[in-house]
Amino acid sequence: MNFYDLIRSGELEDIKEMVQDDPDLVHTKDPKGFPPLILASYTDQIEVAEYLLDQGAAIDDQDAAGNTALMGVCFKGNTEIAQMLIDRGADVNKRNFSNATALIFAATFGQPEIAKLLLENGADKSAKDNEGNTAADQARARGLDDVAELVS
Repeated sequence: MNFYDLIRSGELEDIKEMVQDDPDLVHTKDPKGFPPLILASYTDQIEVAEYLLDQGAAIDDQDAAGNTALMGVCFKGNTEIAQMLIDRGADVNKRNFSNATALIFAATFGQPEIAKLLLENGADKSAKDNEGNTAADQARARGLDDVAELVS
């Protein structure tokens, strides 16, 4: 298995061996432009994500669309990983190339627990994406009125 497949499947011991042999692996991107931390976070591999951060992975590294690991978990809904990333210093107001933030992702994909977590940690409710929509606008457009009220 290659490094990125090991991350997706959570093979921490094999990942540690590869990083020990080549520490720069934590700063690479897979062929689709995903940094290791984003892959680990998106595939719910919290132990791998923590290890990558311990090895110097950039917490706000972006994929080809400008998304960060925190944005990815806001889409997927893993509150535990979101909390860990925030605790480790992830920028809750970082924007992707469409100017969306983690809060906009949480609202768009109906993740109220993550939205609360982001708000408790300084997420900007007034941030607008390239279409001029806030997190509340995105939630309302999808009929997620409870989430819209939370992020308004």
